[in-house]
Amino acid sequence: MKLFLVLVAAILLLQALVQASAFSNNANSLANVDEGSDMVALNKKYHKKINCNNACSRRCKKASRKNVCHRACKTCCKRCHCVPPGTYGHKHACPCYAKLKTHGNKPKCP
Repeated sequence: MKLFLVLVAAILLLQALVQASAFSNNANSLANVDEGSDMVALNKKYHKKINCNNACSRRCKKASRKNVCHRACKTCCKRCHCVPPGTYGHKHACPCYAKLKTHGNKPKCP
């Protein structure tokens, strides 16, 4: 009976060590992303940093209200770290961008 209890305790201890090691490795990999990198950690997913000013200038170049378009686009870009290609549509390329809504439940992003 004592041998069984020692064996169970050893297995539990080994399992705890393995989980602690895995947690430590994940924490180190997230901590090793430096500020100069072109990657950003958001919710443990990595997104490529983009230049929101350039991307939104491209997106809003044909808009009739360029300032309004550019302001909304930059807000969406900063949250989602992506801007769909082209001047209209193609929101499937950036699902986060497509999902953002205003308080009136209208699409926020141009």
